[in-house]
Amino acid sequence: MYVPKESQPKQGGGTVGKARDGEKGGKRKIVAQNKKARHDYAIIDTYEAGIVLSGTEVKSLREGRTSLTDGFVQIDGGEAWLHNAHIPEYHQGTWTNHSVRRKRKLLLHREEIDKLESKTQETGHTIVPLALYFKDGRAKAEIALARGKKEYDKRQTLREKQDRRESDRAIAAAKRKQRGE
Repeated sequence: MYVPKESQPKQGGGTVGKARDGEKGGKRKIVAQNKKARHDYAIIDTYEAGIVLSGTEVKSLREGRTSLTDGFVQIDGGEAWLHNAHIPEYHQGTWTNHSVRRKRKLLLHREEIDKLESKTQETGHTIVPLALYFKDGRAKAEIALARGKKEYDKRQTLREKQDRRESDRAIAAAKRKQRGE
């Protein structure tokens, strides 16, 4: 007797890497991050967007040699586009390989696009990509509405980070000394 695959009991019994029923999200496999963007910009708001990719781009992304350093997002004709993201050619691809720095369409809700477009009209605001990752087998981009930092803001952020690191080290050393190590 034939039983459809959907109604067959699953083996293994768990939901490894997947979201349970009623939960949003799932496991993220990060492919590329833009650490420079977090240093150069003050992040105001973040969004998750799907990306329209060709087959060789997906295969190349899975190899994980992607760079977002020069990337930026532009709203053009009511659509969001990711520019200058470097996804290298797939090494086993043929003449159907993609161009390395082509613009790629981002999939966002209409309200999100309208909000981003109105915010970028304000002075000093821009949209930058923060990360590329796979979520439940689909390529996603984390983009952020950001405002550029001045040089003294960058120095202040680095100083705070260094002070936090030094205080954490001092606390850890005190705890070790207290335990008698």
